[in-house]
Amino acid sequence: MFRDFKGKRSLPLRVYPRGWVIFLLTLGAASVICALLRRITPSDVHVPLIFVLAVLIVSLSTEGYFYGFLAAIVGVVGVNYAFTYPYMKLDFSVTGYPLTFLTMLAVGFATSTLTTRLKEQEKLRLESARETMRANLLRAISHDLRTPLTAIRGSISTVLDDDGTLSDDARRELLVSARQDADWLFTMVENLLSITRISGDEPRAIAKQDEILEEVLGEAVQRFHGRGAAVSVSVAVPDEVLILPMDAMLIEQVLLNLMDNAVTHGKNVTHIDIIAAAQGDAVSISVADDGCGVDSALLPHLFDGSLPLSAGHGDGSRFMGIGLSVCKTIVQAHGGSIRAENAASGGAVFTFTLPLGGMQNDDQG
Repeated sequence: MFRDFKGKRSLPLRVYPRGWVIFLLTLGAASVICALLRRITPSDVHVPLIFVLAVLIVSLSTEGYFYGFLAAIVGVVGVNYAFTYPYMKLDFSVTGYPLTFLTMLAVGFATSTLTTRLKEQEKLRLESARETMRANLLRAISHDLRTPLTAIRGSISTVLDDDGTLSDDARRELLVSARQDADWLFTMVENLLSITRISGDEPRAIAKQDEILEEVLGEAVQRFHGRGAAVSVSVAVPDEVLILPMDAMLIEQVLLNLMDNAVTHGKNVTHIDIIAAAQGDAVSISVADDGCGVDSALLPHLFDGSLPLSAGHGDGSRFMGIGLSVCKTIVQAHGGSIRAENAASGGAVFTFTLPLGGMQNDDQG
């Protein structure tokens, strides 16, 4: 919404090439339809209705008031000139038509105004949702970062200030603990960078390229093992090559978060299964572990971004939701969805979907 120098609201009369294309194609199509119907029936009652529909389509498909208003004006003049007797001549004095034209113009303006306001309200709703997500993330991060930083500082200070009373095993235990907290902070920074890449006014505007899913899964597992995780991981994919439009680094971050979450909060997890399967025009990817599963009361809130762990579900000083909320944001930015459930045989299963794209290879090999 633009504002004038007095701070008052002004009409968002944005003009851009795509709007002209929609405007010309829609009114052109309405004119062609009316011309064809004239050959079928001599009545012209349907003409104003068709052009009102055209104004509605233009208003819904373009930004601001400009194209909707212009479509209403052009529609009124066009109907009078081309589809009202005497044809190919402007004549607003025909009995009944002045009122019809004024009504059509009013409907066109009202439609354009209404659709523009609805779009603005939808933008405000989306922005509010993004602000809520950012607030949840910041609230979780402010708590999460403080604890490991304090632990790292304490461990290093203890080792540096040691006057020889600490044994080698105790010193090593402190350094190992500091390294683990540093690794966790590194993961947190990766998540923050991932969020930064897909934040802004257009949260879904991420750079996608066609990627072979099997290669992305393999790279994620390799990075997971590169962190020293003593958990076996098996990957199952269909025989055909699955090609998906994605940002490979972001999807790898989703997989790493889910695997890290399983190890951190699953209690004694020894194995993780990653299973990919085609489902119509999408692919589902499941990350299942053999741990203790998730408290059923927490399942509806896992992706909120600020869910504290209850007693008995890992380190209560950290938030399970921060990494999972990042997963949700990334998956939704790709046009997919994510959910969590407990397997009947035990353990947690996190499944997300991604739309298919590119050419699928049906050859096995």
